[in-house]
Amino acid sequence: MENGVKKTKLFLHLKKWLERAVMDYGMISSGDKVLVGVSGGMDSMTLLSLLNTPMIYLPPFSVVAVHIDLGFDLQNVGVGVLARWLKEGGYEFVIDRSDIGPLSHSDYNRKNPCFLCSRLRRKRIFEIAEQHGCTKIAFAHHRDDIIETLLINIFYGREISTMVPDQPIFGGKLHIIRPLAYMKEELVKKFAAEQGFPVIDELCPTSLASRRRYIKELLAKLAEENPGVKENIWKSMGHVKTDYLPAKLGGK
Repeated sequence: MENGVKKTKLFLHLKKWLERAVMDYGMISSGDKVLVGVSGGMDSMTLLSLLNTPMIYLPPFSVVAVHIDLGFDLQNVGVGVLARWLKEGGYEFVIDRSDIGPLSHSDYNRKNPCFLCSRLRRKRIFEIAEQHGCTKIAFAHHRDDIIETLLINIFYGREISTMVPDQPIFGGKLHIIRPLAYMKEELVKKFAAEQGFPVIDELCPTSLASRRRYIKELLAKLAEENPGVKENIWKSMGHVKTDYLPAKLGGK
């Protein structure tokens, strides 16, 4: 066991990829205090657990876990489970109560609840980061998330872009980092099950009908005929041939 995490073969594998991603992009510097966004899902629990174990190649840093309670869990069931897990793990943590979820799904905003929810949630995370002296904010987006975001932005945003592993914001005052960027979703889920992380129900009413869910299901269908489709999309982002992209587009 390392800081409450079972030291399995999968643990060592994911730890290697986390440290490699952090080093490749210079995500963490000595003495950093890293805010780790913990949604209550398996991905964020995996990120927090891995970051809280001794590092081989990374400089010393500390973490504070932050959960934004969106206001759907009126009985505080899931929030209570998460709080106990964080306390038992010995983490420094903040659970911030809000009404972001119901507000984002209110009548005047029904067309795009995910956009407003994400915007308000991040605003609150930035405020908490400043309060706790954090200059790095770690989110648990993995390789599949990066692939899906590329397609979401093409299909719905009319642009070719995606999440980046290290994203400076506010003129470099803060950095959003994604230490799981090299990891496949299936391995992250497998690790979470192996470690016995608590399962917390997703209470957002639009979670099963989101654009990301649609893209995820589309990729799964495409993979039935071409198992390498996600790997091909991933590698294509490193082989962008700008000479074969039009500088200007006419028409509507």
